[in-house]
Amino acid sequence: MKKVLLFLSIALLVSCSDCKEDGQAGRLEVRNVIFMIGDGMGPAQVYAGLTHNGGHLTLEEFPFVGLVKTYSANRYITDSAAGGTALATGNKTNNGMIGVTPDTVAVTSSLMEAHKAGMTTGIVVTSPVTHATPASFYAHQPSREMYEDIALDLEKSGIDVFIGGGRAHFEKRSDSVDVSTRMREAGYNIVYNEEELAAVQDGKVGALLADIDMPRASERGDYLPSAVRKAISLLDGGGKGFFLMVEGSQIDYRCHGNEAVPMAEEMIDFDRAVKAALDFAKEDGHTLVVVTADHETGGVTLTDGSYETGEIECHFSTGDHTGTFVPMFAFGPGAEQFTGIVDNTSFKDKFVELLGISVE
Repeated sequence: MKKVLLFLSIALLVSCSDCKEDGQAGRLEVRNVIFMIGDGMGPAQVYAGLTHNGGHLTLEEFPFVGLVKTYSANRYITDSAAGGTALATGNKTNNGMIGVTPDTVAVTSSLMEAHKAGMTTGIVVTSPVTHATPASFYAHQPSREMYEDIALDLEKSGIDVFIGGGRAHFEKRSDSVDVSTRMREAGYNIVYNEEELAAVQDGKVGALLADIDMPRASERGDYLPSAVRKAISLLDGGGKGFFLMVEGSQIDYRCHGNEAVPMAEEMIDFDRAVKAALDFAKEDGHTLVVVTADHETGGVTLTDGSYETGEIECHFSTGDHTGTFVPMFAFGPGAEQFTGIVDNTSFKDKFVELLGISVE
């Protein structure tokens, strides 16, 4: 009996020792973060996508759900620049400003904190990679319209993988500078189509797949989920973890245009990208996936629909953004911290804490 008790005591000590090691600063538990932003995605957009998809979305599999407040420093209704900056850096700023406070002081994003800590980093979008939301994770500019300057910020950032549109801001510039050539000389593999991207197996990669925006969901096939899988394969395995930001950029576009079915198609496409991330996270076991939005667009109300046919009827109250809550979904280690009603400035601190990153 004494031997049995001794064995159980030793086993318990070993178990507790392992638990302590796995819990130190969260670093050994959360190794990777995939932060996914549905631009313009409010609760109605999610439900429109679910209905149009026959009554199911991958987002339903997330065990932790909450709501996010989206107001900016100077407006009740945020834009993507201020909303993206809050999500990325934990700071409110004025509408139109990228990665800076209202008095233009540069602030560091969670992605760039991960980069400084030696993690690999990436961005995948359906907009230009220089657009407001992705730019908020690496750029510092007083105006979101300064696309050419934002491209230079991306060049300087050291981000390992970026995939999306925006080639014109790198190569067809008013200053005649070929930023893509300079990035090649610095060691990046710059590619211009999905076939070239698929052929890349390692190293730093910039995929500029359209002059400005990627095509709409009905025309771009499997691009977004495939790009997410490719980015993960390029970023994973470095030993220090990765931080990947993914945006379903064109949910917002279709809502600005009050296009009900195309909005739902963009939502379904984004959800397929969410599935790509979730599949990896389930297998990996050390990846936190968080999904939210920068704001709602369109003031969408569902007035009728059918799971059987996928038909939806929507009323749009505006062609612009609204001030409503946006949803938040989380899966993986640390996901329990992403519940309740939170501010859009709350994400950075949680990410860096869970990753065990020391912020100066």
